[in-house]
Amino acid sequence: FKPGYDAELDRIVEMSKDSKGWVANLEGQEKARTGIKNLRVGYTRAFGYYIEVSKGNIPDVKPEFGYIRKQTLTTGERYTTAELEEREAAILKGDEMRMDREYQLFQDLRKKVAQYTDSIQRLSHSLAELDFLVSCSGVCADSGYTRPKFSTDGLVKVVNARHPVIEKAQTEREFVSNDYTMDQQTEVLIITGPNMGGKSTYMREFALLAIMAQMGLRVPADACTLPIFDAIFTRIGASDDLIKGASTFMVEMQETNRALKEATSNSLILFDEIGRGTATYDGMALAQAILEYDISHVHAKTFFSTHYHELTALADRYPQMRNVHVSVAENGGKITFLYKVQDGPMDRSYGINVAQLAEMPASLIQRASDILAHLEKEGVKGVSIPRVVVEKKVDKPSPIEQQIRSVDPLNMSPMEALQLIYKLKSELDQKDR
Repeated sequence: FKPGYDAELDRIVEMSKDSKGWVANLEGQEKARTGIKNLRVGYTRAFGYYIEVSKGNIPDVKPEFGYIRKQTLTTGERYTTAELEEREAAILKGDEMRMDREYQLFQDLRKKVAQYTDSIQRLSHSLAELDFLVSCSGVCADSGYTRPKFSTDGLVKVVNARHPVIEKAQTEREFVSNDYTMDQQTEVLIITGPNMGGKSTYMREFALLAIMAQMGLRVPADACTLPIFDAIFTRIGASDDLIKGASTFMVEMQETNRALKEATSNSLILFDEIGRGTATYDGMALAQAILEYDISHVHAKTFFSTHYHELTALADRYPQMRNVHVSVAENGGKITFLYKVQDGPMDRSYGINVAQLAEMPASLIQRASDILAHLEKEGVKGVSIPRVVVEKKVDKPSPIEQQIRSVDPLNMSPMEALQLIYKLKSELDQKDR
């Protein structure tokens, strides 16, 4: 408690402070009074305050000093005095009295504050709301955000949109902005591209834009026109429910089912790689059926990322679907992520290239490339691809190499080293002739 809050507490604190100050000065006073220069005053929880004298100075302790033996050590003796015991009692009593008084004052303060609980909570809520509004206005004003517009016919038109969180967290490089375009007829965007290319970020970013716009906030984009969504349904990432005995794929199907049943034509659906948790053909069949069901029964604006490139052909059959892809730059078998979303499908996933970026063993990467080439040529037939073992030719070391390997440079004199270099140089010259 602050000094001046309670007179009784101030008195107790002052009394304890005086005694502690006296103890702090005691060591110097005793050294001067007794002439014992290595005397010291200390404190332990078990024995309290003491005056310690080393073994060699024990004979210098005289009766007139009034020292009372308190503890014997191998290195000396610890003493107390009548006045030190009195001061120690005052300090300990003062600390106890202080804690009791402070606790009593704390209880009284709690009772007083409790009378204003409702007012404090209302004030806290108002301050939190004010803090939120000030923070939002600051971000919108300083970050190049724009005021969104809302369409009534399902039009989506966003120019140079950015992810509001990643843009701030990713300070080492500039965030790559992207556009979103879905006319009144387009209901599904099929998004293809490599892992780590930015497909999930592209989808999450759009959901955040929609939420911020419908909160009345400006959004991180140059221009933004969105419909008003009545709900957002997502199936992004992998998860399972061990308690209920549901696998990742089962949870994926349950969440997809909920979205298809509860979504309306005014909803937003984000599906990230649906069907990847089962066999290739099963997953592809389910993914296509989900897309067809969506455009025939639900009609929600849907973002559907996938590695099933066969699904991109659906856009040629259904005008409600449109293909976009996350672009990459490839050079000499190595790829660079551009994070730019462009129109049209992508026919590769670059999985092996991503594994190479993860620094997997070179032999493993080569084996995966061989298997991929075989599968692309022959198709999947349910049989393993035989390994082709190429034996490397091991050349026999040359006589010069054998000589170098046989010497120990640490045990050679400078002259011996020069002679060896001269000898090897002569042999190389003869070999070249």
